[in-house]
Amino acid sequence: MGQAARAKAAPRKPKAARPLAWRWIAAALAAAAVLIAVLVWKSGPSEDGGPVALTHVHGLGVDPADGQLYVATHDGLYRLPATGTPSLVGTGRQDTMGFTVAGPGTFLASGHPAPGQNGPKHLGLIESTDTGNSWATRSLAGQADFHALRYRHDTVYGYNSTTGQLLTSTDKTTWQTRATKALRDFDVSPTDPKILLATTDTGLQRSTDSGTTWAPAGGPPMLLLAWERADRLNGITPTGDVLLSADGGTSWHPTGKLTGQATAFVAHDGILYAAVHEQGIYTSTNGGATWTPRYRSEA
Repeated sequence: MGQAARAKAAPRKPKAARPLAWRWIAAALAAAAVLIAVLVWKSGPSEDGGPVALTHVHGLGVDPADGQLYVATHDGLYRLPATGTPSLVGTGRQDTMGFTVAGPGTFLASGHPAPGQNGPKHLGLIESTDTGNSWATRSLAGQADFHALRYRHDTVYGYNSTTGQLLTSTDKTTWQTRATKALRDFDVSPTDPKILLATTDTGLQRSTDSGTTWAPAGGPPMLLLAWERADRLNGITPTGDVLLSADGGTSWHPTGKLTGQATAFVAHDGILYAAVHEQGIYTSTNGGATWTPRYRSEA
């Protein structure tokens, strides 16, 4: 009797399984829709309609023409307003390295082409004269990957990571090799084109002959430098301590701290801007004593 009942009930199982399967499919589709909605909400639309994700920030710069902050990332250059969401500048998606502002609306950079883009794997020196909307190759395509660039005293100073050479150029086309030295970052005195400071694995180094020879500068180990004025040289240590030197790096005193390791650092009109790995971009108006988030990375 029990076996016969189970035998009669067996044909009804496929009928029940079919709507249950559809319910699982519908639930999965609904979950996917919710996930997509959450991702879109978290990233938000940029001004050009694309997703916003400032990943792998390599450089920061402020255009003196209007005070806008620009962020060089692994997949293009972004403009980051004081409030609101960042937006991709132009259509370039190149891995933008060594980014620096050379003047009003004029940017210099290096790096690597966007995925699928033809050309050499090292961009050399590229320049934009329209605030990053378009870029043109100036020199060293295929030969240089500048991880640090500075434009001071009508001269481009660049550290070519592929060769370990510090190079200079007064016309952005022809270059002089100053030294072969492993650097993390460097900056140039605002008042003397011959004085440079560089961060290295063995401590801060100083050059008084445009980067040709170097000697230990003393002081704490540094990661990034921002030399805005002769009496205002800021540095960030590998542990996030922010320091100030009023005498060109001879002596230092602490001013504040960042929680995390900085990946980019710049100073403009007394304001400090720092990108912190996997956290976001922060600003300080009091020399690094306190920091305000301007952009938070996705969790």
